[in-house]
Amino acid sequence: MGTCYNKIEIKSPIKTVWKTICDFHDMSWAPQVITSVAKVGDKNGDEVGAKRVLNDMFHETLLSLDADAFTFSYSIDDGPGPVSSSAVDNYVGVVKLTESEQGTQVEWSSTYESENENEVADFCNPIYGALLAGLKDTLSSN
Repeated sequence: MGTCYNKIEIKSPIKTVWKTICDFHDMSWAPQVITSVAKVGDKNGDEVGAKRVLNDMFHETLLSLDADAFTFSYSIDDGPGPVSSSAVDNYVGVVKLTESEQGTQVEWSSTYESENENEVADFCNPIYGALLAGLKDTLSSN
């Protein structure tokens, strides 16, 4: 099983970070990474089963959302290259927030099955790093 893992410290209260990141259909906090989010179906962004398409390429489904634990998980159902449905199985991403001395620690991780686990990690880790940097920039400018 392959894994990805990224984390960042943000000098904002956990509830502020959660409010910014918890809507599955709103990624306006990372405009330099996510240029479009298309809602698919009738589920809202806080409902398990919500679907979205990011940048016309990444098809994802919200698997869980726990506002009390400040965490959510999602699947990548299809995407470009190493995360396409023919190249990867059981891709589950997890975003978890925890309070820290600095404010909030945000962890973004994933597990998946692929014959090219390193290729998936090399593809996804920089994206997660950029998303976390975008989140930090957005919250720093508020």
